[in-house]
Amino acid sequence: MFTLFFRMIIWYQRTIMSASFLKTFCILLLLWLLTPGITVAFNNSSESGEAKCIETERQALLSFKQGLVDDFGMLSTWTDNTDCCKWKRILCNHQTAHVYLLDLHGNYYNNTPYLRGSVNVTSFIHLPYIQHLDLSHNYFVLNYIPDFIGSFTNLRFLDLSHSYFEGRIPSTLGNLSQLRYLDLQDNYLWGDIPIQIGNLNHLHYLNLGLFYLSGKIPCQIRNLKKLQYLCLGSNTPPHRRPMPNYASISLSGAFPFRVGNLPFLHTLRLVGNFDIKAKDAHWLSTLHSLTTLELSSLHSLSSSHHWLPSISKFIPNLTELRLINCDLLDNDIQSLFLSHSPNFSSSLNILDLSSNILTSSTLRLLCNFSLHLQELYLPHNNIALSPSLCQNFPTLKILDLSYNNLMSSMFLGNFNISSKLQELHVVNCSIIDSSFLVSSASTMNSLSSLLYLDLSDNLLKTCFVFHWLSNFTTNLRTLYLDYNFLEGPIPDEFGRAMNFLEYLSLSNNKLQGKAQSFFGIMCRLQSLDLSVNKLNCKFPSFIQNSSRCNIHIIRELNLSYNQISGKIPNSIKMLSELEILSLEGNSLEGDVTESHLSNFSKLNYLDLSHNSLSLKFVSGWIPPFQLSYLRLASCKLGPRFPAWLKSQNSLFLLDLSDNGLNDFVPDSFWTKLRTLYTLNMSHNNLIGSIPNMTLKLPFRPHINLNSNRFEGKVPLFLLQASDLLLSANKFSDLFSVLCGNVTATNLATLDLSDNQIKGQLPDCWKYVHRLLFLDLSNNQLSGKIPISMGTLMKLEALV
Repeated sequence: MFTLFFRMIIWYQRTIMSASFLKTFCILLLLWLLTPGITVAFNNSSESGEAKCIETERQALLSFKQGLVDDFGMLSTWTDNTDCCKWKRILCNHQTAHVYLLDLHGNYYNNTPYLRGSVNVTSFIHLPYIQHLDLSHNYFVLNYIPDFIGSFTNLRFLDLSHSYFEGRIPSTLGNLSQLRYLDLQDNYLWGDIPIQIGNLNHLHYLNLGLFYLSGKIPCQIRNLKKLQYLCLGSNTPPHRRPMPNYASISLSGAFPFRVGNLPFLHTLRLVGNFDIKAKDAHWLSTLHSLTTLELSSLHSLSSSHHWLPSISKFIPNLTELRLINCDLLDNDIQSLFLSHSPNFSSSLNILDLSSNILTSSTLRLLCNFSLHLQELYLPHNNIALSPSLCQNFPTLKILDLSYNNLMSSMFLGNFNISSKLQELHVVNCSIIDSSFLVSSASTMNSLSSLLYLDLSDNLLKTCFVFHWLSNFTTNLRTLYLDYNFLEGPIPDEFGRAMNFLEYLSLSNNKLQGKAQSFFGIMCRLQSLDLSVNKLNCKFPSFIQNSSRCNIHIIRELNLSYNQISGKIPNSIKMLSELEILSLEGNSLEGDVTESHLSNFSKLNYLDLSHNSLSLKFVSGWIPPFQLSYLRLASCKLGPRFPAWLKSQNSLFLLDLSDNGLNDFVPDSFWTKLRTLYTLNMSHNNLIGSIPNMTLKLPFRPHINLNSNRFEGKVPLFLLQASDLLLSANKFSDLFSVLCGNVTATNLATLDLSDNQIKGQLPDCWKYVHRLLFLDLSNNQLSGKIPISMGTLMKLEALV
């Protein structure tokens, strides 16, 4: 989990940074060209004595803020009795004082800052002059884009990308006739592209990079004559690290574009298995401004003999070309490059041929035609790399050969692909220890510039790879060796040599010994994942060594599922920059007090589960952090219910199972379900009834309250869960929960076994018609099975 999390962070940092300049430039340019009376600056407009904001607009913004969870204070200036034109992330027209820009973009992938919660766009009905709305890169999971969005007809800029929106693309977007920029990519939006998108005649930028799109590209898209950027479909599910082997369920049908369409296009990304014809290739000849072309999942590309030669012949100025998952063979790549114009290979900087059927012949061909290439992606092919295969990529900075059958001697002898290589991906390539036994001076020269190396999921066993890395890759910033078979201790030599390493993942190996020595001398390390190994050091020694030089920069520490023992020392608080701390599944013991956690103001993820720890906090303690994930399974936390949890208002996941709790649960605690995705308080001795509150659970949580002593009625609000596990309690009323006239649209699992339910089954099962699993065993039920149970058409298990 952590390895994937770290990789996503790094990849998205690079992706977001590369896109940020274009986005900022577009914003400023559009505002300057299209909005009279506005000074294009991100200062607050009323600081020079302009009119104050309009009261109805201020109230609308406050209403919008109410539904949001602002963990990072992004909206801290949005307060009552203040001028909204002075609020952060808002711009007003300096003449009319109307709000025209609302920029609430977050940074969810880097974990700070971002917004989450409920998006109440209807509040904006009182912002009739808004022209710029940016809600991108937030965490608005399970929110829909409402049809009402089409009412904001003055919008020129709308960015809802990377924010977990779900549902269909509303057709009312076609009412936004002034729109110049529309970005919905990387959300859980599905279905057809509305034909009304073709009404947006002023659109310059359209990004519908969505994995779950289906159907045809509406022919109305070709009416968008001013388009400069067009992306339709995606081969990567939302919020996943790009993996070319994902099978897109994206677009299909006839190719809608004709000669003369989209003459100003400079970027075109199309994902789908379109039915392309030879005549469609002629359209490419009119795209004189095109510099970026991506065609993914286009399986008929290989059989359409005109397309590949047309790309190199008619689009000579391409700088980026991606032909992903198109069933291409070596001959197809030859037709692409051997019929090229003189400028084609000299202008190409990025080439992505992932997930095709290519062999080493293609790599050999590229050596002769790609002298200016900076990024080359060839994962998921049939390439067998030998040391002397290619030495002619003098400008290459990024190379991805993952999921190929690389020869074991890959790093032997003369591995000199590029002296400028900064990033090398060789995941799941069957690389073994003997690959690193001998290396020449030219190999050292080729790898000395490496900053990022991913060797995960290979067949490495001995620690010789650490010695090899210490000699050849000493400038590395990021290293992944997880999911191998590495045994033995991590040599201190490795820690001394890796002076620049910032991200290190060695999880899911068989490493043994004491890790504290090498950790204490890696002075730039920010993220360390040693989970799922056999390390047996004493935890106090580990922390003591970490304090030597990286104490103020380590942000992520995962030592879960090892054999680490001892107490958690008070000196752990010196790691004041920690955001993620996972110590699950070790042999730690002793007390954890507020003193241990007092300096962790940035802590977001804490897992102390499955140790022999006792959490003892003074009464009235308020933690300095706001956690999103808290796992304390099998720790001793009770007998009183922890009062300090009242301050944690940002929890996504909470696991308090087997904590020795013997107490009533405060009524106010249940309101935390409004932000939770998982709640586990099973195997305690919690008592009393759960109040029947009016509460909305927008995230459809998994709730496990098994093996407690809850009694009385099951409150109706719990039916909003996706899984509701209530076995081994003292609940006695099934009628009220099933017959409360509340339809449980999301409930898939209901377990009420081993309770005190008596009498006949109620005849109200139509309200839980989406159940997959139902367990009512070990109660005192009698009578006939009611007719309404026949409505449970999706039921797979009944106990």
